[in-house]
Amino acid sequence: MEIVFTVLILLLAVAASGVAARLAPFKLPLPLFQIGLGAVLALPLFGLRISFDPELFLLLFIPPLLFSDGWRIPKREFFRLSKPILALALGLVLFTVVGVGYFIHWMIPVISLPAAFALAAVLSPTDAVAVSSIVGKGRLPTTLQHVLEGEALMNDASGLVAFKFAIGAVLSGTFSLMDASLSFVLIAIGGIVVGLAVAWSFGLVRRKIIEWAGDEPGVQVVLLLLIPFAAYIFAEHFGLSGILSAVAAGMLMPYVETAGAESAATRMQGRSILMMLEFVFNGMSFLLLGLQLPGIVGLAHIDAQMAGNVPVWHLFAYIAAITAALIAMRFFWVWFNLRLKSFSSALRGRRSKQRALDVRLISITSLSGVRGAITLAAVMSIPLAMPNGSAFPARDLLIFLATGVILCSLLSGSFFLPWLLKGLQLDGEHQRQRAEEMRARARVSEAAVRGIENAHDKLSTQLDEADQALLTEVSGSLLATYRMRMDAESDSEETHRVANRFKQFERELRLEALRAERQELHRLRAQQEINDETFMSLINQIDMAETWLLGSLSSSN
Repeated sequence: MEIVFTVLILLLAVAASGVAARLAPFKLPLPLFQIGLGAVLALPLFGLRISFDPELFLLLFIPPLLFSDGWRIPKREFFRLSKPILALALGLVLFTVVGVGYFIHWMIPVISLPAAFALAAVLSPTDAVAVSSIVGKGRLPTTLQHVLEGEALMNDASGLVAFKFAIGAVLSGTFSLMDASLSFVLIAIGGIVVGLAVAWSFGLVRRKIIEWAGDEPGVQVVLLLLIPFAAYIFAEHFGLSGILSAVAAGMLMPYVETAGAESAATRMQGRSILMMLEFVFNGMSFLLLGLQLPGIVGLAHIDAQMAGNVPVWHLFAYIAAITAALIAMRFFWVWFNLRLKSFSSALRGRRSKQRALDVRLISITSLSGVRGAITLAAVMSIPLAMPNGSAFPARDLLIFLATGVILCSLLSGSFFLPWLLKGLQLDGEHQRQRAEEMRARARVSEAAVRGIENAHDKLSTQLDEADQALLTEVSGSLLATYRMRMDAESDSEETHRVANRFKQFERELRLEALRAERQELHRLRAQQEINDETFMSLINQIDMAETWLLGSLSSSN
């Protein structure tokens, strides 16, 4: 029963952290509230203790989070921005492992060079969700947001693979760059192939189930939830990258879904459950970090002895120095790549289309390299002992430093990113996306008008005069609505204004009608005129209609 109570407490804490972040008089990102709440729960007053199993954490938490990120990320932008994404997810990871690894070994000589490389590798993965929590939705330039999301998807795998090789070098005392490079390529490509195969297979199974037994939302959603775990487990079983497998499965899912065969209820339930799991698992990962924090800080004096009998405050200076080194190397890498691009364009005799290097934007990119759950899980997976039975050298010190860097990166991002973003003019990608959406809305409305007209022509040949008049009245009403939507996307300012006012009045009246329907349903149930089954059936229809209306209102704004 203890594990059940622990899970319930963690779920309650995740919900409480969301409320606290909204009600707090000062603005702090949600992950910091969750870390703080976890640390409070670990105090003797509450005494919550959890034995942290990194392999279990990686299996339960990471696949659904990465699967959801892969599903949600805009695929067109991901492939269009593949060069900067790969430059950060692969090039920067290697640059960080080497540069920060040597820096850590130089600063703390008791940490061997392979162990320093392992710590640098585990600090390479970034957390785009934490960055969004810090700056808020829509605050970053759209292109930069896409790059950060793509980087976070890919550098989890590259950082963890580099971490495994570094740990292997510590345990064996040998390292071959050629073997490591070849293994990295095979592990990465193999993981992607497994993820694509699993997603395609599950999509095929789901379509067959709909053909044979109909669309049952519960069955479809359960199968959907199994996909990230299956992709991760299969890849890890064959010694491949389970993380890249989960990412690849998520990215393929929009293309291998049941091609519209599933019901709207299935789609809505699937998205809602994935969003809920993403919120809960992200929250629990930071709560677990907070729960480990008192114990890690409590052993600071032991870590200081490991670091060469230095004062305890030196440990916190080391954390600040490592965080600063990560930010500085990230800044240099982005700046160098932009300069290289300009230089390459000049050599080819082409004028670079990009504007002058924006130090402010590069600084925002540098501070957006916030560390999170992947770093925590990986560093906790460092072996306890060497092959000869002796303790792994400086293991607790490595965990202390990694945990401190996670917190320090969150704090530095929280303090400096909002300040750097003040008054920043967003790139033109947002306007282009808005124009693209307007064109799509107009095309969809045109298709709907053609569909109504064709259906009217087909039906009218089979009806008598009275029914034809009724059909004309209904189709006329629908056509007027769709044509007004088309006018709302018109280039004519006056036509656009009138159509938008029409849509606004229509939405407000429909919303008021739905609220009245809901109140009447509650009254009928309270007076026992309808049962709960009838109530739930009708209230779900009203909720879906209201969700659609509110969604169309937010998208038009």
